[in-house]
Amino acid sequence: MLENAKWISYPVETIFEPTMFVKKFNLDYKNVTKATLTITSHGCYYVTLNDKRVGNFILAPGVTSNKRLQVQKYNIKNLLQNDNIIQITISKGWFKGRINLRNNRDLKEMQESLICEMEITFNNGKTVYIPTNSSWEAHKSKIRFAELYDGEYYDSTFDDSSFLMAKEQSYSKDLFVKQQGETIKEKEIIKPKNIFKTPKDELVVDFGQNLTGYFEVNCDAKKGDKISFSFGEVLDKNGNFYNENYRSAKAKFEYVCSDGVQTYKPKLVFYGYRYIRVDEFPSELTKNNIKAIVIHSDIKRTGYLDSSNKLLNKLFSNIIWGQKSNFLDIPTDCPQRDERWGWTGDAQVFARAASYNYNVDKFFNKWLKDMSLEQKDDGYIPLIIPQFIDDGCSCAGWDDASTIIPWTLYMTYGDKNILRKQYKTMRMYLEYIKKHSKNRYLWTGCEQYGDWLGLDAKPGSYEGSSRKDFIASAYYAYSTSIVIKTGRVLKKNTSKYETLYKKIVDTINKKFKTYKTQTECAIALYFNLTNDKESTINKLVELIKKNNTHLATGFLGTPYILHALSSNGQSELAYDLLLQTDFPSWLYPITKGATTMWEHWDGINENGDFWNKDMNSFNHYAYGAVADWVYEVACGIKPV
Repeated sequence: MLENAKWISYPVETIFEPTMFVKKFNLDYKNVTKATLTITSHGCYYVTLNDKRVGNFILAPGVTSNKRLQVQKYNIKNLLQNDNIIQITISKGWFKGRINLRNNRDLKEMQESLICEMEITFNNGKTVYIPTNSSWEAHKSKIRFAELYDGEYYDSTFDDSSFLMAKEQSYSKDLFVKQQGETIKEKEIIKPKNIFKTPKDELVVDFGQNLTGYFEVNCDAKKGDKISFSFGEVLDKNGNFYNENYRSAKAKFEYVCSDGVQTYKPKLVFYGYRYIRVDEFPSELTKNNIKAIVIHSDIKRTGYLDSSNKLLNKLFSNIIWGQKSNFLDIPTDCPQRDERWGWTGDAQVFARAASYNYNVDKFFNKWLKDMSLEQKDDGYIPLIIPQFIDDGCSCAGWDDASTIIPWTLYMTYGDKNILRKQYKTMRMYLEYIKKHSKNRYLWTGCEQYGDWLGLDAKPGSYEGSSRKDFIASAYYAYSTSIVIKTGRVLKKNTSKYETLYKKIVDTINKKFKTYKTQTECAIALYFNLTNDKESTINKLVELIKKNNTHLATGFLGTPYILHALSSNGQSELAYDLLLQTDFPSWLYPITKGATTMWEHWDGINENGDFWNKDMNSFNHYAYGAVADWVYEVACGIKPV
């Protein structure tokens, strides 16, 4: 693959300034029978041939583990003419942007770079190859700055005609694979719902929907006029623009105008937003000047809900938007702040709901392959896939994504191949726990997140009151049970895992004789760990009613609590929990205007104040896991 081509980069190291590679070539296009462009890059690329975009893959080539790199192929026959110019702009993207802390350290000697080849066949049978090499021109781009966290700056007046010759690099070609995942595409257009002045006299565009993507803007301007936008998800309680929860992500857009009517949309970044603050604009901004463009992985919608309860319908809309916003080649935690990482815990709790809402088979197959590639020799799995940060030891409920998601995909789509591909990764994860736990049959002795963001957390803590050793050990048992079921499907000998599972469960029941929180009860019931289901369900009911029939769960308890109730004779109480409208509940954020799922039950509290600005995403899909209960229990749709 790309045997004739060379890696090329700009001859001088740049910071966050995209570079453009240019090749001019001539041919008799009327006699061309076939023409393709095969391409990939370290960084994100944007290609035009004769000023027309090649392909519709946004932020290509996507993001993978450092151990492989996806290669794309495009049909370019209909874009050819006699005199041709191909222009390919490269940004750091996921490769070495601020988002990727490990690459910035481990690959500091590498630059963002391009490799591609055009293959053109004529009707006389002759084939011409035009590969990247030092004959390509390397230009500075009119895109003066592009960074996934901080945004894009485009100067239409910048003279990009001067160039140096591209520098050939000896980077590896051994990592190339054909496109594995779903491509990212422009999926929807949303027009402004309102344009208004805030109490602070700031001009704000409201699209009525929190989303992931960018926008298209047009204006009639003079050379040197500027457009400047800032992005936010919510307004503060006084109705003013707010984006302090983006933390260090600047999330800006700046554009220097040329003369006349012009239209532009960003090419190498994405934003998470509902609101755009208009910091500069050369004329009066109207609803006809701007539109939002929604982007996400090209997954097919498969699940829908229409009920007599308008708030429940809105909850499902918010869950769908949360999934669309965060399924951007990888399952991200949030699309707006200085994070946007593939957290395993978020993906694990939501995977089943995700598989009802959309066909996510191909999407998760690609991500799970990266998980296997990132897994260390001792079985350790990073908390984020691809591994963009250094983290500590494995964490229960997060790294169990390695077992839970493959089994979920098998149950949804009935394809054993995902189990075959991931079985080794699943088993290695269990071996890691056995080697690193202080107790062979419990999961102890490692830093854990526990029931992250549990409502029963102590003041000032992000961690719920559920005992971490219990949660970790419960997941140890649950993952072992999945490995047993997987092995049986694949006709493997699972006897050692069956023995292990029995000893884990026995040890858990000796160590944890009672359950103290809603999450502990829900997990004990759902994972089938308790020896006394009757007393455990009674305890769960008691804890819920003591909390005025409201949740006290966090990240790991919430997905299971309704299942635990309905499968143990408490369906009415499960519905009562689902349909609560005051804090804390699934429907409460809707009463505060939510159009996506929130990271915190009280991201905006009852008096209109924010939970905090440090970790308060308003587009976090994890609590949308409740959708799988609605599909399976309320609607009766279950795998056989």
